Amino acid sequence: MMNYQEAWGFLDNLQFFKIKLGLESMRDFLASVGNPHKNLRFVHVAGTNGKGSVSTTLRTILTRGGYKVGLYTSPHLSCVRERFRIDERFISEEAFARQASVIRKALGEGQITYFEFATALALLWFAEEQVDVAILEVGMGGRLDATNVITPLVSVITNVSMDHEQYLGNTLAAVAFEKAGVVKPGVPVVAGLDADESLTVVVQVCGERKAPLFLLGREFAAVPGHEGRWDYRGIDDSHSLAGLQCRLKGGYQIGNAALALAALEAIATTLPVSGEAIRQGLLSVAWPGRLEYFCLADGNPVDCPPGSATGQLASLRRYLLDGAHNPAGVESLREALVSEFGYRRLILVWACMGDKDVVATLATIAPLAARIIFTRPESERSATPEQLTAILAEEERGKTQGAETVGEALSIAAEMAQSGDLICVAGSLYLVGAARKILLGEVAP
Repeated sequence: MMNYQEAWGFLDNLQFFKIKLGLESMRDFLASVGNPHKNLRFVHVAGTNGKGSVSTTLRTILTRGGYKVGLYTSPHLSCVRERFRIDERFISEEAFARQASVIRKALGEGQITYFEFATALALLWFAEEQVDVAILEVGMGGRLDATNVITPLVSVITNVSMDHEQYLGNTLAAVAFEKAGVVKPGVPVVAGLDADESLTVVVQVCGERKAPLFLLGREFAAVPGHEGRWDYRGIDDSHSLAGLQCRLKGGYQIGNAALALAALEAIATTLPVSGEAIRQGLLSVAWPGRLEYFCLADGNPVDCPPGSATGQLASLRRYLLDGAHNPAGVESLREALVSEFGYRRLILVWACMGDKDVVATLATIAPLAARIIFTRPESERSATPEQLTAILAEEERGKTQGAETVGEALSIAAEMAQSGDLICVAGSLYLVGAARKILLGEVAP
């Protein structure tokens, strides 16, 4: 029996093994521990962006509806326990160590990847706790992802854009084919796809597998209203709701919320929820590190509106943390900065992985910033501040500086910021996780 630190260390050591996509070893391993997934009900969430928002929205509403709900997401920001959740509680250190010890014993001399280990741990814990339903977020792709051993009540594909090309393919159609791998015969699919190659691929796969497909903007819709309210037009009119509000920031979040509501509608005969549970759930959804806005005065959280750029205390610093790390995600961040956040100057703290589409993401966000502080989280894949500066257009380089550590970058930004400025930390979930831990502490207490 390992203790928590030993269990986390054992899991972390698995990161030295290369990513391996495929289901055979996962199925074999789950069989060796009693196939914990066989007696559980699931919602499976795939896509390029928005998976976490949709998953946590589903979890929050179903919990409000009185169900015991498991949630498995990735990656974590600062603590591995963030990946595993039932209702409002994260997995305890004791439960994590216990399930990790079961896995290690069953492995013997065998080997599985980090993500396979974490997925198995989630399934074992959810089975032990006898959840009413478990929401699983796909780690990468879908077809060969370790979570794809399940047969869900409904599958969700949020959207498809280019990401992880070295694993999923270098065309939109190839990436869409991998995402569509979560489609199961006869199981309904809810999707938020654009009218491009991705839609063609998903429609074809759903047709081949006789899986009913419900599309955002076709079978259901999110209709913007006044003062941040919106209407959900349901697959069936009886499920339509008016005057909804989302707690999550970002105009695109009403689309994510509509995907969650359509998924709930698709499983309503099995897991019905009331309109009131939906309304209250949407108002209480929290997803740390994704357009997460807060203010600190002398290091303590204080209230201040995101749209205001004036009248701030001298010691107050306004922060926006966002884990956007691919071109589509950074474009959504840019749109939110332009339309939803008022500020005198934008101070950007930025880091990203060297294997990402760095040119496209920086070109999108850099022109908005008055100052840019490049740093490097603790990851061998992180681009250096010098590499990032060299990528910028020559006219943008004069407003940059480097910082050796995330802590140093935040200190520089806080010292630089004046009344009405906004400090935006973005480009990498590794960066956001490290920054959030410094500024606010752990997500999972």
